[in-house]
Amino acid sequence: MNKIDTQAKVPFLSKLAYGMGDVGCNFSWMFVGVFLMKFYTDVFGISMTAVATLMLISRIWDAVNDPIIGALSDKTRTRWGRFRPWLLIGAPITGIILALTFWAHPDWNDTNKVIYMSITYGILVLCYTCVNIPYGTLCSAMTQNIDERAQINTSRSVSAMAAIGVITIITVPLINYMGGGDAKQGYLLVAIIYGAIFAGCHIFCFANTKEIVEVPTTQKRPLKDEILSILQNKPYLLALLGQILFGFILYGRHAVSLYYFQYVEGNEALFATYSLVIIIPSIIGAACFPYVFNLTSNKGWAASVFSFGMGVSMIGMYFFSPNTDAVMFYVFSAIAQFFFSGFNTAIYAIIPDCVEYGQWKTGIRNEGFQYAFISLGNKFGMAVATSILAAALGYAEYVPNAKEQNECVLAIMKHAFTTIPGVLWILTAGALLFYRLNKTQYNKIVAELKNRES
Repeated sequence: MNKIDTQAKVPFLSKLAYGMGDVGCNFSWMFVGVFLMKFYTDVFGISMTAVATLMLISRIWDAVNDPIIGALSDKTRTRWGRFRPWLLIGAPITGIILALTFWAHPDWNDTNKVIYMSITYGILVLCYTCVNIPYGTLCSAMTQNIDERAQINTSRSVSAMAAIGVITIITVPLINYMGGGDAKQGYLLVAIIYGAIFAGCHIFCFANTKEIVEVPTTQKRPLKDEILSILQNKPYLLALLGQILFGFILYGRHAVSLYYFQYVEGNEALFATYSLVIIIPSIIGAACFPYVFNLTSNKGWAASVFSFGMGVSMIGMYFFSPNTDAVMFYVFSAIAQFFFSGFNTAIYAIIPDCVEYGQWKTGIRNEGFQYAFISLGNKFGMAVATSILAAALGYAEYVPNAKEQNECVLAIMKHAFTTIPGVLWILTAGALLFYRLNKTQYNKIVAELKNRES
């Protein structure tokens, strides 16, 4: 049997299909990140304190299931590969659970509301993990060509940015249209549609991608060895730090965005305008990542460039309002989104390369286990950010659906949307300058691994 060339170019259809997988991810997780907190507080009638507590406790659940799913995907052996079968089976189930999560029961008592919220959200997190970890890991099994991986992740990011743009533009009007003025019905019907899109995109990804990187057959390794191999992987540890910061900054800002436009700017419809303005810069920024990577020859440094530009732009947004300084507000918004989408592409493009580094350094190739902690780090950052936000708004005496909020609540919303994420993105840029795995070093590592195999 001829050995498959793991440095060969990946077909365009496979790159497109991989990108479609992240379209599906965003129709689930971005929908959750932007709309779930507001759905819980303003539609379901659950207190900010209960939501904040759930977000923190759910990370304990993640800390258990993420590494387990990562390890199981590493050990999966089928004629379709290790990771693709998880997409085929897990995506339809996740779509159903997504709909159940957005099924509101505002007439229930507080105890039953919290129980239902906890059960559905916990199952949703588990099901999403069963799809997202194998999906994210799949890139490392499609090729070992560093430039092809950059293009695959560019396809993923461009697709994701387009999906995010569509979701943020259409969701509020779609909820209003589908519900006919009943937000409870609107959220449920939209969640059913988005769940179907989630499933369809991952099935398309399953059908049009291929795993070609062979993994040496080894004996079972104890968990201690898996963890030690990660601790010796310095590029991976920086990627993990980047994902924790990424989750904290991104999802904290997303969670406050609807509140910001409704209460600070006084018009929730401005959220759709904002989303429309940033969609083209999102796609352009993602497409520019390969060029910045070619200039730096270092994906971490490319991510640092994008992160710094994003931070400065978000701080600039604080000084303008879409009501009184619309042009400048949207200019800074567009620039910030351009840099964000480039960063999003870069930070995910780093992860597959850490797999070969870890294999070269320790002799252990465990991409599923590695991606599990990437996923956990991202969700941990998300949980901490949304919990802090919910706790701060609750402490400041936020009143759901009130026409006016007190000055402290409004200040928290405005800073959480502009200056706080801006400063944190600049700090993230500084951290990623320590990433040292460049293109030349990576290619030497892959060549040495091939020599060891032969």
